[in-house]
Amino acid sequence: MEEITSYKLASIVARILDDKKADNISILNISNVSVLADYFVICSADTNTQVKALTENVRERVKHLFERIPCGEENDLKNRWNLLDYGDVIVHILHREERETYAIEKFWSHAFKVNQEDWEAESKEYSIYE
Repeated sequence: MEEITSYKLASIVARILDDKKADNISILNISNVSVLADYFVICSADTNTQVKALTENVRERVKHLFERIPCGEENDLKNRWNLLDYGDVIVHILHREERETYAIEKFWSHAFKVNQEDWEAESKEYSIYE
């Protein structure tokens, strides 16, 4: 199994979310501002069911592609904010209302935001549509 960088994994996770119609996807490089992880991948969904489905899809695709399972996982009972922790990459899948309320990007405003064109280019071979 090939070793991938945390940037590549974050880009592929964003691609997986994009392929399944997640909204407002962003990747924050937090490596210079936190020891928690290297990257946050954050997205929104319009329904609790979509939050759950996106979470399960990321978990299954990453396991299938890279034989990696999250070292930590947090799911609220109502599927309003789910988190998959891959160590170097932490995935936040939030209901749109929670995303607006908690404003993760504002809290981490000192982190570097990765341009969508960059993560799309980094992960293009993993798209299920190409």
